[in-house]
Amino acid sequence: ENAFKYAVYRINHEKNLLGGATLNYDTRRLSAEDAFTSSMDICDQITMGISTLFGPRSQHLAAFTDTMCSHLHIPHIEYRETTLAQTLLSGFSINIHPKSDQLARAYIDLIDSYKMKSVLLIYEHQGGLLKMQNILHEVTKDMTRQVFIRQGDSSNIREVLKEAKSKSWTNIIVDMNISNTAILLRTALQEGMIDPYHHYILTTLDIEGINLYDYKYNYVNLTGFRLVDPNDEYTRDIIKEMYYYERDTELKLLYDKDYNTIPYESALVFDAVLLFAKALRDLSRDKVYISANVSCDGEEVWRSGKDLYDYLQKSEIRGLTGDIRILKGRRQTFSLDVMQLTEEGLRKVGSWNSNTKTGINFTHRYIKENFPFGNKTLVVTTVLDKPYVMIRDLEPGVDRSKLGNDLYEGFCVDLLREMAAIVGFEYKIVPVDDGLYGMLEDGKWNGIVRELIDRKADIAVAALTISYLREQYIDFTKPFLNLGISILFKTPERKKPGLFSFLNPLAVEIWVYVIAAYMLVSFCIFVLARFSPYEWYNPHPCNPDTDTVQNTFDLSNSFWFSVGTLMQQGSDINPRAISTRIVGATWWFFTLIIISSYTANLAAFLTVERMISPIESAEQLAAQSSIAYGTLEGGSTMTFFKDSKIDTYRRMWHYMKTKEPTVFVKNARDGVEKVLAGNYAYLMESTSIEYEVQQNCDLMQVGGLLDSKGFGVATPMGSPLRDKLSLAILHLQEDGKVQELYNKWWKGTGKCMSDRKATESKANALDVNNVGGIFVVLLGGLAIAVLVAFLEFIWKSRKNAQEDRQSLCSEMIQELRFAVRCHGSSKKSKSKRACAKCKKGHSASCPLTVGMPKDSSSSNGILPLRELRKSPVSRGRDFAFGEGSYMHVEYSDTET
Repeated sequence: ENAFKYAVYRINHEKNLLGGATLNYDTRRLSAEDAFTSSMDICDQITMGISTLFGPRSQHLAAFTDTMCSHLHIPHIEYRETTLAQTLLSGFSINIHPKSDQLARAYIDLIDSYKMKSVLLIYEHQGGLLKMQNILHEVTKDMTRQVFIRQGDSSNIREVLKEAKSKSWTNIIVDMNISNTAILLRTALQEGMIDPYHHYILTTLDIEGINLYDYKYNYVNLTGFRLVDPNDEYTRDIIKEMYYYERDTELKLLYDKDYNTIPYESALVFDAVLLFAKALRDLSRDKVYISANVSCDGEEVWRSGKDLYDYLQKSEIRGLTGDIRILKGRRQTFSLDVMQLTEEGLRKVGSWNSNTKTGINFTHRYIKENFPFGNKTLVVTTVLDKPYVMIRDLEPGVDRSKLGNDLYEGFCVDLLREMAAIVGFEYKIVPVDDGLYGMLEDGKWNGIVRELIDRKADIAVAALTISYLREQYIDFTKPFLNLGISILFKTPERKKPGLFSFLNPLAVEIWVYVIAAYMLVSFCIFVLARFSPYEWYNPHPCNPDTDTVQNTFDLSNSFWFSVGTLMQQGSDINPRAISTRIVGATWWFFTLIIISSYTANLAAFLTVERMISPIESAEQLAAQSSIAYGTLEGGSTMTFFKDSKIDTYRRMWHYMKTKEPTVFVKNARDGVEKVLAGNYAYLMESTSIEYEVQQNCDLMQVGGLLDSKGFGVATPMGSPLRDKLSLAILHLQEDGKVQELYNKWWKGTGKCMSDRKATESKANALDVNNVGGIFVVLLGGLAIAVLVAFLEFIWKSRKNAQEDRQSLCSEMIQELRFAVRCHGSSKKSKSKRACAKCKKGHSASCPLTVGMPKDSSSSNGILPLRELRKSPVSRGRDFAFGEGSYMHVEYSDTET
């Protein structure tokens, strides 16, 4: 009303606007509850000869007013917000308020700019719900987004905010009038929801009319739109004149806080009167203006009303709310300033125009500029777990309460200090009460995750594993350590070499195979030596005409040759035939490899104290039941086994879940103590295992990693700290600071600094996979030797058959019969067989008999042979023919 009066006052004082004419006005206060009285007041005004009717704000009264104005051809100018369903399309109605569907598009663009995935819409009355339909329809087109709608007013706003807090709804759009919006913000402050994690979008265009002083230092994300730009030169001049008018008339126009802003509805009223004045001037200039003389009871219409309405639609002005252009009774263009709350108050960070489809044009984002928490001391939650966070060893009498953050030490404490120096914030370390990292049980989280969801902590710096389930409720930075699940077990007692440790270098099966190979080779040499004719030789080289030959490789000599070679001592007998030499060479090669392998492995078995662990992997752990195993209760390792689809891990989870008493531990220290007590394996992160192994030489890591994951710094969902902390972690990793801290707390504090890999390594017994190839070589050599012996047998038999003038078949049968007679004499007759020439009457042709010719004289002068006899000369011992003796042949040659 005051803005309307000021607008008429200003127009009447504009000398060139109406050409000396002045405007008269009549204002009435209508009751929305008493529609009859209000309608009578409207009709009373019409009978006064009005040219245009402004208002009212009530929807029901506006409908009656619009109907009467349309019936009487009186222009009706409105400045209230209406939805598309509430818009009255009569022929004489004009509304200069921005259209609700265009405002909804501005809110949607703002939601998109901040990439909000879940939004809570709080509306005040039914009209607000209709306006929210446009936002709801557009936002839900993206299936990844969630929209929650609640009705709220001064009576139930606290319950709505409590529900939003419990369900972690942090992005809230508030569609309420200015007074109820102020109540909502005060209630949110009391509920602890005015912080950097929450983002409020206010739909009221009077955002500068709300006192936000109590909220700007809490670094809350609060955004809204402004229709009137007080920094515009034209607007600034009007507001300045309003200030003087307000001072002189005591009619309230401006906001009290700085007297440089005006309620946007007052600005719309001013622009409506200015639009009417311009249209009236143009009409008076172009046509004859006839004053209105109509009433609600009559049927007569105002003849100049249609012309005035047409000029209102054609008129374009520059008002307090920007450029105004009317088409079909509605305003077509407008611009909005995007306002954001900062420490200095509300600041313009961008703009939005109804004529463009580029969305929000941000010129500055204070939320991304400086540290969003200002000088606030951040609460850092953690879990006491070596070597990540530990309490310092203090001297007796030291007051811990005065130490603050200096009470704690560890890898995460040093990492937090480095990140705080880079990002720039103060912090306070507060260990979580239940000592848990966080697990979802019966739909509720515990531990660190619960602290972050409830916003009781700003950061979590601990050995907190990044997981898919946790990521849905809290935010994680880039991982600062990469790790996996492994098994912590007690180091088994070292066993010293026993009395028969010299047998350990070779497995039992290898010893059996060596003995079997020895027996096979020895027997093979014996058979081949008897079978091969080249292994038989003349034992008396001085007597080449002896009729016997000898074979050195009898059964005992064959075994002696093999064992002498195996023991690397050699032998006084050696093979003569090619076949037996092949067997010997193959056996020598076999013994070379076996003895070399045995010697190389013997030193380790005799000098290293061996440790035999009952488990070597997770599969072996799952396959047995004598050793108990478990994890940290409520940790990510427990969740890993619980959700795993791998059969081995599912069996392990079933065992751990049903084992009584429970195999789960409350903290990592209890798990380590159970391992040291014996007969228990603790499944935990590999980095923690490495630390415990360095600190206690009685502990060891068994097997490899069961999975791959990382530790990250956690923040509440939507925290502006996450990106800054991620950049700080990347910076520390590139500078090598993270590795330096790792070496400090893992390797620099270890009590077992010796090379554990060397002490834990044990020499493994050689099995078939190690030396099986030498047996293949041995068998191959034996096969070749048999083949060569067979060829020698055939060749010699053929030669003997030709000499003895027998068939090859009979010769081979005789030789074979003698060779297979294993218990026979070691000597055989040489080519003295029952041939035809050796029979009666043919003794002269037998090579080993001496024939005495009848005539003692010979034509060739050679004396005939005499009968054999022993040599008359004694040689110390008598030698019998075939038993060491020799024969003398007496002869004389007269011609010699």
